[in-house]
Amino acid sequence: MTPQDISSYPAHAGDLFGELHLSATTLDTMGAPAAPRDPLWPGLAVCGTASLAAAWLSEHYGFPIILLGLLVGLALSFLGHEPRMHRGLDYAARTFLRVGIVVLGFQVTFAQIGALGAVPFLALLVVMAAAFAAGLGAARLVGQSTHSGILAGGATAICGASAALALYGVIGKARLSQAQFALTLVGVSLASAFAMSVYPVIAAELGLNDRQAGFLIGASIHDVAQAIGGGYAFSDAAGSHATIVKLARVALLAPLVALVSLAIGPGDPSGGDGQPMWRRLALPWFIVAFLAVLSFNSLVAVPVAATDALLTLSKGLLLLAVTATAMRSRLELLLEVGWRAIVPTLAATLASFAAALAFALWLV
Repeated sequence: MTPQDISSYPAHAGDLFGELHLSATTLDTMGAPAAPRDPLWPGLAVCGTASLAAAWLSEHYGFPIILLGLLVGLALSFLGHEPRMHRGLDYAARTFLRVGIVVLGFQVTFAQIGALGAVPFLALLVVMAAAFAAGLGAARLVGQSTHSGILAGGATAICGASAALALYGVIGKARLSQAQFALTLVGVSLASAFAMSVYPVIAAELGLNDRQAGFLIGASIHDVAQAIGGGYAFSDAAGSHATIVKLARVALLAPLVALVSLAIGPGDPSGGDGQPMWRRLALPWFIVAFLAVLSFNSLVAVPVAATDALLTLSKGLLLLAVTATAMRSRLELLLEVGWRAIVPTLAATLASFAAALAFALWLV
């Protein structure tokens, strides 16, 4: 094999998955049979068990389930070093994420977005833009990559961990390490849990009415469950309005991911130049499916019981994806990333709250 042959292989991040892929590619190229792949079930079984533990802890102690899935996964990250676990964990982190995003489309309709009204919707867009810009600006300020700013700003602007997972699927681990991604998820989940407890109190102290409080909470709290819970903690009317505002943000997940995908190119930068233009401009399939499900849910009245069951399914799939991603993270890299990894998320959170409060006081 010549040096030219070796240089023609795609670059990988130096991880074990890349080495295994390169080895298999080399064998195929030389005509030798590729080694049999490891089964999925060991990684899926470990991921499922860890996710069930996180769900039990969430139910009994009241912590956000996604945050607990992330922490349990990080605690079990030593299992992610076992080669037999890799295929199952990678499958859960990739496939369950995408299916969970698609199923999330059953939670919102175009009619709910229209019920928000033109002025509040435009104000919501400004709030989201402020969060996104703050994430990018803070990342640059502390020396983080642009992709970390995109991840933090987009997750804060849309729907927390779900948006972070969708954006990371577009960004790819070649651009942003799993350690950076895991810390962003920690920051987003903690900020969302904190906001659910504090924002309703701030709204009450400022004397906001139900509509103002609903807009503030729905426009600035990251996670869907925490935004709705925070709204109803203020009042039933505020909870209903916060739900509409929050679901409008969820509906904008697809446009944001599409814009990010077009702006940064394919997830594997080494393979984008040789692709035809229509392939490079094509949206990820799970975003197209999300839009299709949202459109179907807008045209067909899905029973409430089915919607609730689909929400549970979506949360379960996203929990599995988060847990698997955390288990594949390397804790030593988390320490190397340091405190700067959290700064973009904090900046985006503060910008989102400030902009939402300003519009709640003056325009809503």
